[in-house]
Amino acid sequence: MTPGHDARFGEQGGQLTYSDYLRLADLLAAQVPESDPASHDELLFITIHQVYELWFKLLLSELTDARDRMLAGETYLPRVRLERCHVVERVLVGQVDVIDTMTPQDFLVFRTKLAPASGFQSVQFREIEFLSGLKDPDFLRRFRGLTGPERERLERRLVEPSIWDGFLAVLGRAGFDVGDAEARFGAYQEIAADRERYGPLWDLAEALVGHDQAFSLWRARHVLMAERQIGTKPGTGGSAGGAYLRSRVETRFYPELWELRSRL
Repeated sequence: MTPGHDARFGEQGGQLTYSDYLRLADLLAAQVPESDPASHDELLFITIHQVYELWFKLLLSELTDARDRMLAGETYLPRVRLERCHVVERVLVGQVDVIDTMTPQDFLVFRTKLAPASGFQSVQFREIEFLSGLKDPDFLRRFRGLTGPERERLERRLVEPSIWDGFLAVLGRAGFDVGDAEARFGAYQEIAADRERYGPLWDLAEALVGHDQAFSLWRARHVLMAERQIGTKPGTGGSAGGAYLRSRVETRFYPELWELRSRL
């Protein structure tokens, strides 16, 4: 062995393989189509949604860390975390193009196998909404298919501070009054008017808007995908399908930051 060579790295080390590290045997065994006879496009459908859930898991990690750091008064790393989320969210939008390669006829071959499963039931997606500031306690009442641990996760997200609470904590530490909406708008306008002095606060606010905008774009792209696949049919989980998705497009995590544009 050459001097300084570390046998723990490279194939000579033999301590951990790529497959073991990524748990590929478990991961690649998780795509189990339900249709019989097998539908060719069901593997595509399962894969793309499992990939979404993996991205959601990463987003929750990044957003939670951003929130925690803002609650501690930080501005730099929360913005870095949010900028990573923006990149992931652009991937979420782009992945819809993969689903669009499936025709409505091919989807119909296995769609009945999905009921009552639906993307409406994605607990991680709801966690992202709750954590981002869009908390909806009625979701726990409307959706009865939650497991005990899933319900506990959502209940925890409902009561814990949101990203928005973290942002207001940062503003409070900077000396701004955030006690009511008009006081907050005064703070936003002061920050916007003096970006030389308040650059980190402005950049953090813009990172929040970027996160909000990215999810709005994902919702809009999702609407078009659903209408391309099922038209006006109800969703497999019993929702109104495209009509429900369309009603969510205008949803905003941080409406005050959007209204600020009209007040500048």
